Amino acid sequence: MIYLFLANGFEEVEALTPLDYLRRCELPVKTVAVGNRLVTGSHKITVMADLLISEVRPEDAQMIILPGGMPGTLNLEQSAKVQEMIDYCAENGRWIAAICAAPSILGHKGLLNGKRATCYVGFEDQLEGAQYTGAPVEADGNIITSRGAGTANQFAFRLVEALCGAQRAETLKAGILWE
Repeated sequence: MIYLFLANGFEEVEALTPLDYLRRCELPVKTVAVGNRLVTGSHKITVMADLLISEVRPEDAQMIILPGGMPGTLNLEQSAKVQEMIDYCAENGRWIAAICAAPSILGHKGLLNGKRATCYVGFEDQLEGAQYTGAPVEADGNIITSRGAGTANQFAFRLVEALCGAQRAETLKAGILWE
């Protein structure tokens, strides 16, 4: 299962673009509420999550996705269950994807040590131990990071590529008329 975590204050584009593209590829992705099932993004768009965080088991995770936004990133980081999921994925080589400010969570945990990573402007110093590149998307080992809402498409394509291969990502791009 792919779990996309939603906490109040999440950046809508960074969450819903990957969700949409992964579902177009018929991948098993579920939104997970950190708090109540109705989660409101940083631009006041409310989403009903598929699952509550109490319903999620780390061993079921193939990939976890952490969208950015404020205070969404802070709310994700403060969740003990999100921290547990990150730890499990890191220890077991599962995919961890984070965009915008959310890579800072991985930096604070020391998971970016020696890895190429990127994030939203101003959060570079939060990527402790990382080789910051400033690229739209970076993939190093089992960790994928991206800069922000403007790179959400590229982030989503990279997630599809990681899970399904480059050809499927190219087919998706053609299907949505990506230029």
